[in-house]
Amino acid sequence: MEPSSTHQIVESLTRAIVEHRLHPGAKLAEQKLADHFGVSRTLVRQALFQLSQHRLIKLEPARGAFVATPSVQEAQQVFEVRRMLEVAMTRSFVQQVTPSKIKALQTHVAAERQAVDRQDVPGRTELLGDFHVRMAELMGNQVLAELLRDLISRCALITLMYQSSHAAEHSNDEHAAIVQALAAKDEARAVALMDQHLSNVMANLTFDRKLPTSDLALALS
Repeated sequence: MEPSSTHQIVESLTRAIVEHRLHPGAKLAEQKLADHFGVSRTLVRQALFQLSQHRLIKLEPARGAFVATPSVQEAQQVFEVRRMLEVAMTRSFVQQVTPSKIKALQTHVAAERQAVDRQDVPGRTELLGDFHVRMAELMGNQVLAELLRDLISRCALITLMYQSSHAAEHSNDEHAAIVQALAAKDEARAVALMDQHLSNVMANLTFDRKLPTSDLALALS
């Protein structure tokens, strides 16, 4: 089954990266992956393309695929820009809040909690980032939603690699508190919570992980 094979490769490589078994810059040889999974290089190529769309790997012409090497400085700058944008977004959201918008955010936060509880690392990372995009979508501002989606994806690998389960759980709690403030139309509290939340996410990333392996077979075993 081709779709499931591609999905299996994507899932396996994602886990190897986020669980620190493959380090940034590691080369992902198509033939080695094809041999490991017992599939064609075409399916491997499809999986690598999907991973590149999520910025987990980088495809370089004539050189091949490599685990992405995110810059800590870039992540810090992205969070600074996000704070500028999202503080203003939070203020605007309070002005147009409705019960249906709050319900949509509450449903999203509940999905985050489920992903955190079942230790779904890629799932929780995606949902925790999407909370911010969801706010922009609920405001009907697609330009802001697309801008935030791009900003979040630029630091997604760092969040995936360096956010602990405890920090992810804390982020979920902070999202819930933000929604409560929005529901109460408490602009000052909602803005303060959002600003503190983004500061906390960056502060809680730990960069002192042990160096993972560059041995593809060992990382995927």
